[in-house]
Amino acid sequence: MPEALERWARLRRRLWQPPRPHGEQPLERAVSPLELFYDLVVVVLVGQSAQHLTGHLTWRGLTEFAAVFTLIWITWLNGSLYHDLHGREDARGRTVLLVQILAMVPLGAFIPEADDSRGFAFSVSAAVLFAVLALVWRLAGRGTSAEYRRSSRMFVAGTAACAALLAATASLSADGRLAAWLLLDLVYLAGLGVMIGTAAPGLTVTPALIERFGLFIIIVLGETVIGVVDGLAHGPADVVTIAVGLVAVVIGFGAWWTYFDFVGHRPPRPTRAATVPWVLAHLPLAAAVTAMGATMPGLVEHAPDGRTPASIAWLLCAATVVALGAAMALAATLQAWIGDRALYRPVARTCAAVGVLCLALAVIRPAPLPLGLALVVLLGMPWGVAVIRRTANEAATE
Repeated sequence: MPEALERWARLRRRLWQPPRPHGEQPLERAVSPLELFYDLVVVVLVGQSAQHLTGHLTWRGLTEFAAVFTLIWITWLNGSLYHDLHGREDARGRTVLLVQILAMVPLGAFIPEADDSRGFAFSVSAAVLFAVLALVWRLAGRGTSAEYRRSSRMFVAGTAACAALLAATASLSADGRLAAWLLLDLVYLAGLGVMIGTAAPGLTVTPALIERFGLFIIIVLGETVIGVVDGLAHGPADVVTIAVGLVAVVIGFGAWWTYFDFVGHRPPRPTRAATVPWVLAHLPLAAAVTAMGATMPGLVEHAPDGRTPASIAWLLCAATVVALGAAMALAATLQAWIGDRALYRPVARTCAAVGVLCLALAVIRPAPLPLGLALVVLLGMPWGVAVIRRTANEAATE
């Protein structure tokens, strides 16, 4: 009997290890299938928010999208940071992420009507999810060393307070809930920035974490293709409509090369001043790319029109501007920004000029096909400048 108990104890220790302690974050590891499954669930929530925005291209709809998408992104960030800092590939690590996933599923179901009939349910589900996050972080912080204890407790307290306040919003009116969600988003992000910027020692951005942020951008870029396919599925199969759909896909591809040619898979400078904006600037970038995808069904639907509807043209062009600006803000945090000034500075100036031209397109509102082609050309300009600079530099060194 003692031998059997000892074998069981060894098995339990192997399958149910405590969270990795603070300060023992692995600097080199591969992103696991477990993390990819977690991201897959987030895809569903992102898709729900994009679909809701597609049907509500108004100021109110955009505000609802901002509030809900930010909550989704904060949830994803919590799960990603937790696994990078404390997660293991054992039964306990899998259970921790599974519990978060189970809490996210009801939240995703209530997103389409979060501003109206299911606002109460959305508030309660969000509160439960943040309570789960607070508990997960609390368990990871037990027995932590003194240098991490204060920041760990503050983060847990802030997340728990957010859960309580989200639950309290369930009793508010629709307008009151929306305002409260936005305020909570801003306060939580501000607190998160302070925590990352002041915690001792600071957050280490590992290659695995860089890959996770890049994967999230790929996730939201998928909304562009989904939007195009949805528009084509419900529209006429004529040449103009199909051409607009294909051009819309290239617009999404343009956002992809802007991020991955200048930002993705590149480490930020190992300073607090660079880490905070590197983390937080991914939020407006991801939201802008998702908003671009939300305009695609309408762009395809109105392919034969003489002018693109104002709501679609303005959201698509403004979201493109935000995506370019966020990408350059991220680029400014990179080690490569310092080491390759001759490339990044002209690219940043080009992106600023392209942003102005995108807003001019929104004012003119050409037909969907010319609008899409113009955006493809504009998104290609920073890439073209980079190619020219690279070629000139290589020629000068020969």
